Amino acid sequence: MGNLIKVLTRDIDNNGGNFFLDFENAQPSLSETALWEEVNGVLLEARVVLQQLQEYRGAGDEIRQAIQSPGVQGVQEKAWSAVVPLVGKLKTFYVFSQKLEGSLRLLLGVLTSSGSSPTQQLEQKQALARQFAHILHFTLRFDELKMTNPAIQNDFSYYRRTISRMRINNLAADEGNEVNNELANRMSLFYASATPMLKTLSDATSKFVSDNPDLPIENTTDCLSTMASVCKVMLETPEYRTRFASEETVLFCLRVMVGVIILYDHVHPAGAFIKTSNIDMKGCIRVLKDQPPSSVEGLLNALRYTTKHLNDEATSKQIKTLLQPN
Repeated sequence: MGNLIKVLTRDIDNNGGNFFLDFENAQPSLSETALWEEVNGVLLEARVVLQQLQEYRGAGDEIRQAIQSPGVQGVQEKAWSAVVPLVGKLKTFYVFSQKLEGSLRLLLGVLTSSGSSPTQQLEQKQALARQFAHILHFTLRFDELKMTNPAIQNDFSYYRRTISRMRINNLAADEGNEVNNELANRMSLFYASATPMLKTLSDATSKFVSDNPDLPIENTTDCLSTMASVCKVMLETPEYRTRFASEETVLFCLRVMVGVIILYDHVHPAGAFIKTSNIDMKGCIRVLKDQPPSSVEGLLNALRYTTKHLNDEATSKQIKTLLQPN
């Protein structure tokens, strides 16, 4: 991202808190360092995962040839040899999703603790809020890449079909392979989702709320809505927008904004789209639609298809119309 980003947010929560949230250079306090370093290790791994996903090309040619020549052993072996290491990468991505879920829950535990308003929590724990934002940025980026790469589903489907055939023929299907049958079942559920990382984090946030009954749900939803407001103000206020040194910074904020909206919508009983929501959904959607369509279509689709309450009767027709594909 570009130069130092500081965002002044106004009237974000009931306290009308004014504060600067440094999404780029905030450093942890002494008491935050242990958690910050733990999450930072996961975020460093996230970069590698994104790089591997960007470079994922699939074994489409080998699979097609294998399907066309079912009786030619050499062609079958070539396809299998091409697919097994790719499924190994898909396993890496799946295992990483569980690490990311763990980091999200740790950060939520700190950012939603009682005693302070959401604005105060984010203001006082900026380095951890920044890490939370980076998790959401990674999540939206991962899912954008996954959605535009059909080879992932094709490779994994071929792998599972071949494993099943081996088992039927009494071959040692699980021995020496990257993914055994039990893990393949879990991975299949993961990759069946259009946005697997977002679903993982949405489920994790909902589980965080249910696992912490003594923590008011508002602590979580207010944290998420405050973060959405931070991003919206950053994007729609010219004096802050002009500080962005690159388009990457804009995309970072857009992804974080959409990510927290989706998490909020899954956790809040009535969702993000009702009139009494703490998130200005019309404003957030307009901010998205003010960007070049090519850069935000995936994010608009995430709001259309991975939120929980968009199609509820309580959602205004105006919001539904704003989110309709062109």
